Amino acid sequence: MSSDPAQFVFLITSGVLITLVMCGFIVAMVLFHRQQQIRNRQKMDHMKAEYERTILGVEKEIQEQTLSFIGQELHDNVGQILSLTKLTLNNPDPENFSEGKRLINQAIKEVRTLSKRLNLDWVKEVKLLDFIQQELQKIENSGFCQTQFDSNITELELEKDQKLVLIRIIQECLNNTMKHAEPKLITVSLQQKNDFLELMIKDDGKGFDVEDKSKGMGLHNLKSRIETIGGNLQLFSKINMGTEIKLLLPFA
Repeated sequence: MSSDPAQFVFLITSGVLITLVMCGFIVAMVLFHRQQQIRNRQKMDHMKAEYERTILGVEKEIQEQTLSFIGQELHDNVGQILSLTKLTLNNPDPENFSEGKRLINQAIKEVRTLSKRLNLDWVKEVKLLDFIQQELQKIENSGFCQTQFDSNITELELEKDQKLVLIRIIQECLNNTMKHAEPKLITVSLQQKNDFLELMIKDDGKGFDVEDKSKGMGLHNLKSRIETIGGNLQLFSKINMGTEIKLLLPFA
């Protein structure tokens, strides 16, 4: 019976130690879980901030390009119409007066069209397929090179932010091609493949070494932008064999 108190003390001590260990383990798990939540929240906040910065940057670039386009149109198109109107109205012939009125109406129509592009509301209204075709038509009209557009899509609904990013990427890719590639043909393809939207921009120009670090920043910007809206970018290029940029975007 003399050993019973010692056994009792041992059992009490063991129980207390086990309880303390379990409490410590539970506290550690709670602290770990809270830290994980904080890290996840910080990661989500960072992703949200990065997304917002990307969208704001894209909006600013499109607005700047729009203003540049409007300035050129005012100088080359509206300015030319108004100059022609002035010359026409200088002659008091009744037929010239009628022609002058027609030219003034045309100038008003052109100014109204340009004014709509001063904000980004046109992005909501424009269809991506129409935008691509218009951009390629501008290239052909300039006499720079031939273009081709292929698509298996008739109707395409995208979120405004997705459309914004895609429009800017398309503009940037086409501008880079015109600046550096010296192509004879630019091909753009927009295809729906299962659950993905595939946009391909391809040229038969000079190409470049994809390992060249000096080309990396522009490619990094394109990749980060498409990743912001949940897509990814693939690039294929060889010197003297052209360049192909493929964008894949999850699509329902």
